[in-house]
Amino acid sequence: MKAVALKRYLPISDPESLLDVELPDPKPQGKDLLVRVHAVSVNPADTKVRSPKDKTEASPRVLGWDAAGVVEAVGPEVQHFKVGDAVFYAGSLTRPGCDSELHLVDERIVALKPRSLDFAQAAALPLTALTAHEALFDRLSIDVGGKQAGRTLLVINGAGGVGSIAIQLAKLAGLRVIATSSRPESQQWCRDMGADHVINHREDIPKQLKELGSAEVDYIFNTVNTAAYWNTMVEVIKPFGRIVSIVETDEPLKLGALMRKSVSFAWELMFTRPMFQTPDMDEQHRILTQVAQWIDAGRVKTTLTEKLTPISAAQLRAAHAKLESGKMVGKLVLEGWR
Repeated sequence: MKAVALKRYLPISDPESLLDVELPDPKPQGKDLLVRVHAVSVNPADTKVRSPKDKTEASPRVLGWDAAGVVEAVGPEVQHFKVGDAVFYAGSLTRPGCDSELHLVDERIVALKPRSLDFAQAAALPLTALTAHEALFDRLSIDVGGKQAGRTLLVINGAGGVGSIAIQLAKLAGLRVIATSSRPESQQWCRDMGADHVINHREDIPKQLKELGSAEVDYIFNTVNTAAYWNTMVEVIKPFGRIVSIVETDEPLKLGALMRKSVSFAWELMFTRPMFQTPDMDEQHRILTQVAQWIDAGRVKTTLTEKLTPISAAQLRAAHAKLESGKMVGKLVLEGWR
């Protein structure tokens, strides 16, 4: 099968950072689905794993953690799917990625593709939807049914892939959403996703919140540099508020600063369930199924903004470079094999 892989961890400007390769067709076992991949999207996880380091792979390593395609074969323990089903999913960091014509994935983290979306539109969603859903409804303990309706959520970097879907899911729960973004086009994107207000994260956030009449907020969802925004988050979170971040930090965080307000802080990584094979791993099947239902009902929309074709090393290098530029709005998808 065709695939895009790496052997060395190089800057994306290096033509050998990602390579077109031929690999053996994988065979499904256990709860595996063998999916013929139609479209993939890129995420910060791809660029972080690929980032330069002094390491060489003995065999090609395939990246990619967002896919939509059609089930071609199933393992003997599969219960939810059959050959011919159109599916979408994010996959697992502990298995080969989906930048390949054929891909093995555990059925417990897969759902049927939204009927109203094509493969490219669907591939934009799984990783970010899982991240946003788990962060909002598990880590921040927000009730999707609206028990906290009217409370305020601050989304730091609302125009990115996760921020784009987080705004939409928060609005489903009835929250008042304030998103941050710095450029006119990305600010408009946040409004298009449903944000009630948009402020500039390159300017004084506490000052801008006060001008909106919200000096403090009930919840904060941070999707960028955690350490860089830590003091700001400590300042603007309400007593008994909750903060979640999806970006690791190399700097110590002063958690003690949250104590006087009795604020809760949590990390969110959507790969935790598949990585540790947790007993509730099939919760991701349920979440993606729910997201697909919301999409087909017109309550949530795809965050696809750019599409490249075909899926190849050259196109994926271009996609990684675009993501690393820090100017990506929404999601970039690659579709079809040459």
